[in-house]
This record gives sequence, C-alpha cells and structure tokens, in this order.
Amino acid sequence: MANSDVRLALWSGTNFSGRRILFRRGGVAVRDLGAFRFNNALSSFRLRNVVQSTQVTLVLFSGTNFQGSFRVFRGSQNVANLGNLNFNNVTSSLILVGRNLTNSEISQIQSTGRPPRDILIIRQ
Repeated sequence: MANSDVRLALWSGTNFSGRRILFRRGGVAVRDLGAFRFNNALSSFRLRNVVQSTQVTLVLFSGTNFQGSFRVFRGSQNVANLGNLNFNNVTSSLILVGRNLTNSEISQIQSTGRPPRDILIIRQ
C-alpha cells in the first residue's frame, strides 16, 4: 500500500526548526490543524515516499475544511521556507496521500469539502 511508504514532517520554524509534527504514513486529511495546536504555524516541511519518490501529494490549504487558497506539492521534497511561496504561517488544513492527486481531484476536494475516499480524517 503506497500510503504506508509516505513520511511527512512539519515544522513551526523555517529551515526545519521549532516544533515538529510527524506523519509516518499517508492517507491522512487534517480538517483543522488546530487539533494539533498547529493552526497557522507551518513554516517548513519534509515530504517523502520512501519507495516511489514521485508518488506522493501534499496539499496545504489556508482555511479549515480544505478551503481558501492552497499550495500543491507532488513528489518527495524539502521546503525550508514556505515564506518563499507566500504561504508561511497560513496553513489551516492539509491532505497527504501516497499518489499524485490531479488538479481536478483537488478542485473537487475544495468544492465539496470531502477528501479522497479511504483515508483517515482528523477533525478538531
């Protein structure tokens, strides 16, 4: 299962510093990062699929329940400063899956407020 190969580390500070939250699998949708006391706190992250590096998608939303503006990250990568993408300290919800979500799938998630099927949904 691709989701078991996904790893995500979120940091409150730039350059992978500050408070850290780890996800050791994909297939996760967080409706409100306030559940982790991490709303509007994300500044850097490391995203990986340890088996197939291209098969991972992270979508960060500025609003809770997958609303507002968003940024999409496909494939394994390190982002040391979300400020470079004008998205520092604005993330309120996210979706993490072990495959590549299409732009139309992301638009559907945003319009319906429903993440892809068969993933864990974390609410506050």
